[in-house]
Amino acid sequence: MTKTPITVAYGDGIGPEIMSATLRVLEAAGAELDIETVEIGEKVYKRGVDTGMDPGAWDSLRRTRVLLKAPITTPQGGGYKSLNVTMRKALNLYANVRPTIAYSPFVETKHPAMDLVIIRENEEDLYAGIEHRQTHQVYQCLKLITQPGSERVIRYAFDYARTNGRKKVTCFVKDNIMKLTDGLFHKVFDQIAAEYPDLEHETLIVDIGAARLANTPERFDVVVMPNLYGDILSDVTAEISGSVGLAPSANIGDGFAMFEAIHGSAPDIAGMNVANPSGLLLASVMMLVHIGQATVAERVHRAWLRTIEDGVHTRDIFRDGVSQKQVSTTEFADAVIARLGEQPQVLKPVSYREDAAIAHRKWQPVPKAHKQLVGVDVFLDWQPGSPDDLGHQLKAIGVGDLKLEVITNRGIKVWPNGLPETFCTDHWRCRFRKPEGAGVEPNEVVELQRKIVESGFDVIKTENLYTFDGVPGFSAVHG
Repeated sequence: MTKTPITVAYGDGIGPEIMSATLRVLEAAGAELDIETVEIGEKVYKRGVDTGMDPGAWDSLRRTRVLLKAPITTPQGGGYKSLNVTMRKALNLYANVRPTIAYSPFVETKHPAMDLVIIRENEEDLYAGIEHRQTHQVYQCLKLITQPGSERVIRYAFDYARTNGRKKVTCFVKDNIMKLTDGLFHKVFDQIAAEYPDLEHETLIVDIGAARLANTPERFDVVVMPNLYGDILSDVTAEISGSVGLAPSANIGDGFAMFEAIHGSAPDIAGMNVANPSGLLLASVMMLVHIGQATVAERVHRAWLRTIEDGVHTRDIFRDGVSQKQVSTTEFADAVIARLGEQPQVLKPVSYREDAAIAHRKWQPVPKAHKQLVGVDVFLDWQPGSPDDLGHQLKAIGVGDLKLEVITNRGIKVWPNGLPETFCTDHWRCRFRKPEGAGVEPNEVVELQRKIVESGFDVIKTENLYTFDGVPGFSAVHG
């Protein structure tokens, strides 16, 4: 077999110990790897590289397109960018894949039957990192959900389920509140689900879905969701499975992939040879499947399962009466190597197809709709008086038929006919529209803003209001 080039980063804290243990197991199992080692993390940050990854590391990754990464330490203080977020966006790693399995009775858990995979959109949502302070009292974070971003991760989830013999895909959203953003994710999910009639599918509001996931995780199989929900709930499921230290993670894109454990660098135990390498080892199993070495992946995973069954445990999962021997990091790797070729006797055996890597399909752009400007939301920093005072002043400002329609504060209608009990901040949304939803010219919006500014108001931003094939592309006003 031709050796597959991969990039390896030993990381910080316990990273070098668990990476050395992992690579020893892979070598003993017969993995055909051409390894390029790079330095990333704390030392690189402290050399003045704000991303934690110098140009040489990027060059290696461009050559190999596969990164096996140990945890890193981001120095405290401002000015340091998250390496993971940078890589996900720079390399288009749009799908975060987090298998979560209970290993009862060998690893303690209240959910012995859980066996699920969370697939999280990895680039968008609130993690776009677009934030602003707009007034003395109000800060804003933009939530971005796109049609291509949603389609790619949802289609990946269905392809993953089909390829790996899973039966159901569940979508978590909050589109009863965020009707446009989460509504788009839900709509795309339903469209793609129709292409996979062999798989069950369902959609749950994220709050009840999260409750069920924590209480009865065994009812789920593959769960796909936007970035923030997935970030939180993948950690929840890892914890309730028995140990975060056993959980692997893959970040998958069209041309690149990154594999890692989900835990941190644990500097408090660095150099003590006590860390559990299982999360990184299982991530390397996912890597082997991805690069087409499924047979080796099976050998490693089965030997690891047999080691867990035999009660050879590191201190984080060691339990009197269940565990047989507490071992160090290096001793755990030795135990897995000694069991290569063996099968688990109690835990579910694993098998991987040689063609199990998911083939990437390009997203299909939707036909362009007729887009029409129909109004504008003008946001003001204003505090001198009541909503009625503001409404009275803005009613006198307009451009032709483009007049003030409604004012909201924190999303609640406060003018006209607002409730006096409503608490207001210094951040006001003032919606201007024409009668009967008539069209608006861009120069009318510019002229309106000029008049508002000349009247002494502090305009902090505007949002144009559009319809798409007659359907409003903006949220309705509630109050």
